[in-house]
Amino acid sequence: MTDTHAKPGTLKIIWPLLLLVVILAAIVGGGALHLSRFYKTPQADPNLTLIYTIHRGQSFDTTARQLTQAGFCTSEAKFRFMATVYGLDKKVKAGEYLLSGTMSPETILSILTRGKSYLHKITIPEGFTMAQIAEVVAKSGLGTAERIQTLCVSPRFLATMGLPEEAPSLEGYLFPETYFFEKSVSEEAILATMVHRFKTIFTPTLEEAGKALGLTPHKVVTLASIIEKETGAAVERPLIASVFHNRLRKKMRLETDPTVIYGIEGFNGNITRKDLRRKTPYNTYVIKGLPPGPIASPGLAALTAAVHPEKTAYLYFVSKKDGTHHFSPTFKEHKRAVRRYQLRR
Repeated sequence: MTDTHAKPGTLKIIWPLLLLVVILAAIVGGGALHLSRFYKTPQADPNLTLIYTIHRGQSFDTTARQLTQAGFCTSEAKFRFMATVYGLDKKVKAGEYLLSGTMSPETILSILTRGKSYLHKITIPEGFTMAQIAEVVAKSGLGTAERIQTLCVSPRFLATMGLPEEAPSLEGYLFPETYFFEKSVSEEAILATMVHRFKTIFTPTLEEAGKALGLTPHKVVTLASIIEKETGAAVERPLIASVFHNRLRKKMRLETDPTVIYGIEGFNGNITRKDLRRKTPYNTYVIKGLPPGPIASPGLAALTAAVHPEKTAYLYFVSKKDGTHHFSPTFKEHKRAVRRYQLRR
């Protein structure tokens, strides 16, 4: 018969071992809890923000060291250890990332491994020209103004954009809107995105409305760009459009200052009588009809006004110097308005 009771000597050996196991478990558990708190708790100044760049081929050790030095975690070793435990140290992706002091190491690693790159914001206002858009892109740090302007007039690049054949450049086809791009984006991709947005906005409905008025898509964009540059108050776009349509119908010159300015290289901001008489392809005081292309980027409202003008008898308008215009059906009334609003008589 077997004795099931442990001998006193055996118990003396087991109890210390059990105690050691309990102590080790407590140490391991405490360590695990400590690491878990480290991993899930933000450790930087909540007001700290940083656009952090991970370059291609950069080691994770370098990333961990730089983030620790920047103050986003208190221990480089713990950061590396937790990343290794979760298998994230090999999954970090190159790119730019916007990091905040409110982020925990866990959140930071999630962002770095998902490739959720920081996006640079570019806002193109309505009525901006190619040259102005090139400057906006340059100021954002996403390209150079020279490269943008070169691409805008490059026949080879234009051929890839699918625009009307008569378009001499991308002028008018870079839709004014707010865009977001990664740092690595090319100038070609920036312009292609803006042109694609234009194509989305310029719907077949707008194109058909233009055709009903005898305007090709290119002429619609050209007219819309002039309306955009002449508009002070948004509600006046259909009225200004009506003036231009009426003048085109009567074979009158459009005689609009923004076209004169566009045709003058290095315009100094002061338009003169000599400028109005200067022969350029865009001077609508000299040429008949529309200029050869747009003079700026029109927004949706200007494009819509170009094909849906108000039905009026107006042939003239003059600035009231408050952002609005006075509209007149006759030259006689127009002269009175000029004396009233421009000459203050």
